[in-house]
Amino acid sequence: MESTVKITAAEVNKLRQATGAGMMDCKKALVEALGDFDKAIEVLRKKGQKVAEKRADRESSEGAAISKINADQTQGVAIVLGCETDFVGKNENFVALANQFAEVALNYNTKEEFLAADFGGMTVAEKLTEQTGVIGEKLDITAFEKLEAPFVGTYVHINKIAALVGLSSKVDKAEILVKDVAMQVASMGATTLSYKDFDPAFIASETESRIAVIEKDNIELGRLGKTLKNVPQFISMAQLTPEVLAKAEEAAKAELKAEGKPEQIWDRILPGKMERFISDNTTLDQEKCLLDQNFIKDEKLNVAKYVASYGEVEITDFKRASLG
Repeated sequence: MESTVKITAAEVNKLRQATGAGMMDCKKALVEALGDFDKAIEVLRKKGQKVAEKRADRESSEGAAISKINADQTQGVAIVLGCETDFVGKNENFVALANQFAEVALNYNTKEEFLAADFGGMTVAEKLTEQTGVIGEKLDITAFEKLEAPFVGTYVHINKIAALVGLSSKVDKAEILVKDVAMQVASMGATTLSYKDFDPAFIASETESRIAVIEKDNIELGRLGKTLKNVPQFISMAQLTPEVLAKAEEAAKAELKAEGKPEQIWDRILPGKMERFISDNTTLDQEKCLLDQNFIKDEKLNVAKYVASYGEVEITDFKRASLG
């Protein structure tokens, strides 16, 4: 028998505002719940659970990357609210929801704590399930990064990448410095602050694989009669021990002697040769270590030198959250 419960437009709009669901979905939920608002929300949540179960194996590789900083700029959070399609990821209501989630996330230190946090009378995890039913795509928090420091800044690239950077102190024009470095993090994808953070096994593996690639390329270049690529002995400053650097300096001196350069001018030439040696043998650092990367706004500087131009301040840490 058809239900005789009467649902007003005001009740439908109230449920829409609370859940973001469409008009027809809200009306159906209210009818099923016999006009009870809380039960209607539960109806929509159960619908979301069914949709979520059906789409559990889908990729939520699109979405919106959002960052938030607290009032005194000592904490920051970056999250990605993931969905299945770029169309949904760019929707203004979806982005607004991602911003609401980020505001809540700022109060928690881990993704697990955040998902269990209250969000309008339900947990964040439950809200995600509800919205999966509303939107019809799998929704998930695909990235959660928290950073604390004496001064924290952020940069977000068109809701695709959100970066956080921490400074050791709030120096003059710290806002400019921290935004520039956060832009560097977003653009260049560093994975660690310094070569000192690399695991020795990782360096060894990377050295072997990179040399293998160059040697393979050289076989083809040789076949074509072209100039061969230099095969570096090392790829990180972590490998350039005092003994290695001493041998490199002796080799540079022998080269200068063979070239007939007067010994009294060697001191003027050696620093440049050693700088080139280090540059040629630290390619991993230049790619993966934030402080060793060329600064995107001035390639004459690396990031470490750019930071040093602001005085007594250091980068304490950085985080990056991106789609995919």
